[in-house]
Amino acid sequence: MTQDTAITDAIDLLQDLGLQEYEARCFVALNQLPSGTAKEIHEISDVPRTRVYDAIRVLESEGLVEVQHSSPQVYRAVEISEATQTLQQKYTDRIRSLETSLENTEVRNNDEDTDHVQEVWSLAGHDAIESRTLELIDEAESEIAFLVVDEDILSERLFDKLHTAAEQELSIVLGGQTEAITESLGTELPNIRVFGTALDWLTGTESEDEVAISRILLVDRETLLIGSYYPKAGGGRTKEQAIFARGLENGIVVLLRRLLTSGLSVENDPRE
Repeated sequence: MTQDTAITDAIDLLQDLGLQEYEARCFVALNQLPSGTAKEIHEISDVPRTRVYDAIRVLESEGLVEVQHSSPQVYRAVEISEATQTLQQKYTDRIRSLETSLENTEVRNNDEDTDHVQEVWSLAGHDAIESRTLELIDEAESEIAFLVVDEDILSERLFDKLHTAAEQELSIVLGGQTEAITESLGTELPNIRVFGTALDWLTGTESEDEVAISRILLVDRETLLIGSYYPKAGGGRTKEQAIFARGLENGIVVLLRRLLTSGLSVENDPRE
């Protein structure tokens, strides 16, 4: 990474964490100096000199900059570890405040009968799909059937959730599309039976335009999540997408449950 790239990335990330552009530029400039005057900060950061003072006042109030009251005044950034801890705490506090505000938001009820609601929703992005996968596993009351096709899905967080589910004595069926995935599941979860699958159509063909299934999760025989991606494509097209459906009578749930359970074979258990 070049110096210019590092500076640009740092400024962008500081803005993502709540600083304005001039504040971010001044803080990064001070990290390049042992200490500096407004004139020196202006020369490094390209922030107009008259705006440097405003930016420094904000940074000082945020606990990110210290001021030496000399003539002219001299400024220095706090240690990087201290700065990151300060920003992390600020970010955490905002998330907690957001959570509290959302929880206190009044929920508007409608008059629809929700006893037999059938839902189909879509998600995009690995992180969002992983979060929903973990949430559904956490909500399971009796049964989890999970088929892993894309090895990148395997994570420490996933294994932790499955361990917790196993401790609750839920019925758990795990399937792996490849020998490597099956072996990894069996090693991490030795007390859960893990099977290979004969559903070769899940991975599609070698074509870049062929979509493949990345994961299938069925919880309590009524909630289904199925992910897909382009395993052979480049240029950002590997981004995972998913749908999840709820409802005992949902045709999608019924169909995928039958396909999933029929594709798991006891003969492929790597521990036998």
